[in-house]
Amino acid sequence: MIEIESAGITDRGKKRKANEDSLFLADSLGLYVVADGMGGHVAGEVASKLVVETIEDYIKKIRMNGGQPDPVYFDKTLSPAANQLLAGIYTSNKAVLEASRDNKSYRGMGSTVSAVYLTDGTLIAANVGDSPIYLIRDGKIKLLSVPHTVLAEQTALNPANAAKLGMEFRHVLTRAMGTEESVKADIYEIQCFKNDILVISSDGLSDKASPEEIRLLVDGNGSEAACQSLVDLANARGGDDNITAIVLKVKTVKNTPLGIRRLAAMVRRAFFKLTDRNQI
Repeated sequence: MIEIESAGITDRGKKRKANEDSLFLADSLGLYVVADGMGGHVAGEVASKLVVETIEDYIKKIRMNGGQPDPVYFDKTLSPAANQLLAGIYTSNKAVLEASRDNKSYRGMGSTVSAVYLTDGTLIAANVGDSPIYLIRDGKIKLLSVPHTVLAEQTALNPANAAKLGMEFRHVLTRAMGTEESVKADIYEIQCFKNDILVISSDGLSDKASPEEIRLLVDGNGSEAACQSLVDLANARGGDDNITAIVLKVKTVKNTPLGIRRLAAMVRRAFFKLTDRNQI
């Protein structure tokens, strides 16, 4: 079995009148979710809350029903657990869209979502929007999520043209939950190792702290203290937005056969040779 130490905290910050972030974490499910709502006070809160609650309910229900996701959302190229998480995200997208259509005061609302789902030996990271998911492994920090923003996508396609864009495009989303009939989440599944640390946050934190600063605060503290330190840092630097952080630390991982361990070691070595995405 995998053993996790986790904690999560959400804070209104110093400038906002309300908190439009939501979070969910449950070691028993191996599920950790952060959502950053948009659409203004009330609507943003509703959207982010709907996202986390729908994913939570979906994963709980699917566990009770034997682990098979809705065939409508099934991708045969992915693992069963990855399909479960994607199906939960797609279901929550539908829930937010329907709520916005049913209530005029919710029109135009949406949310980001970033989620981590753990199996006995792997970690699955999925996201829509720009709430980051970081992995700290062997003293290095990497971005697992893909930022769905105008600036990030232009940087990937045409760096010279992206340099001409103002920083205001850093948070102009190209994808969000509940704004379209369907949504495409980016998903990433890799081997999980003892001492891995994952940080999921809203941009209220990542705008105020560099990946390396996040690593330093998290590496030297327990999960609960790390979360509080991250929020305190963001507030000390202005607290312009809502701030949410989940920190989970892998304490033990289920033993696997030798052949799989060897393959996992190769994956582990190759992982940090990938292009560094945390500068986007």
